[in-house]
Amino acid sequence: MNVTIYSDGGADPNPGIGGWAAILRYGSHEKVLTGNDPNTTNNRMELQAAIAALQALKRPSIIEFHTDSEYLRKGITEWIQKWAAQNWTRRKNKPLSNTDLWQELWRLVQQHEINWHWVKGHAGNPMNERVDQLATQARLRITPSEAPDENIPRLYLRASCKGNPGPGGWGVVLEKSGETEQYSGSDSSTTNNRMELTAVIEALLLLPPGSPAQLFTTSDYVYQGITQWIHGWRRRDWKKKDGQPIANGDLWRALDQLTANYAVRWINAKKLPEPSPALAEAAQLAANAVQSA
Repeated sequence: MNVTIYSDGGADPNPGIGGWAAILRYGSHEKVLTGNDPNTTNNRMELQAAIAALQALKRPSIIEFHTDSEYLRKGITEWIQKWAAQNWTRRKNKPLSNTDLWQELWRLVQQHEINWHWVKGHAGNPMNERVDQLATQARLRITPSEAPDENIPRLYLRASCKGNPGPGGWGVVLEKSGETEQYSGSDSSTTNNRMELTAVIEALLLLPPGSPAQLFTTSDYVYQGITQWIHGWRRRDWKKKDGQPIANGDLWRALDQLTANYAVRWINAKKLPEPSPALAEAAQLAANAVQSA
């Protein structure tokens, strides 16, 4: 049987909530598979999508398999035989990540004749775009709503900088107990990222230690940093993988210590279902602060 397969998977944040999808086409038939996991990684979701697709086949097949994951394609076409021969370890007996999934995928691929194709993601390939959307939908089915909890203080953060470096400002709108408060500050020579981090620190200091808080940010640097990157930075003593100090390490360390005193829910404001007036207010506060820097 000749089969065409497209698969995709991902997690947001990574690690975090994940979803995967696969589309199988054979003759005039099509099968769509999806799934999700509340605690996973991008790579595990890519592997799970491929495994589910092959598990759905009832007999040996000739397969044209399409993926935008180099991890999956190179792993299965270049690396896996060495891993298997080395008892599922990497060089110098280093542990292999996702061993359980690689072992299952290796068992399945040997039942078929497979040509693996890499597809550039988000480049207009209709099937790749479709399977990406299906994987996203699967993830969102178990993703908590980004809508704010009206019973918990809400901190809306924005920053602005005129130049890099240059004069910068930050703005915070605090909503709690039916009241709204506005705060802002500036620096005569700074960067946008430093102002974003300063906004977070200043916002948390508005609340008593131990308070729950919802922090809304439009900054990918802040959101990805606090939900993903900070764990590695902390392990490496605030250094990047190449051993160089991370940018704004002083503020990241201060934020790491500060967040330990609060129950923080981080919200990517870019994913809110509707524009937030409070974020617009915070942006205006930041812009005004730049003028006074």
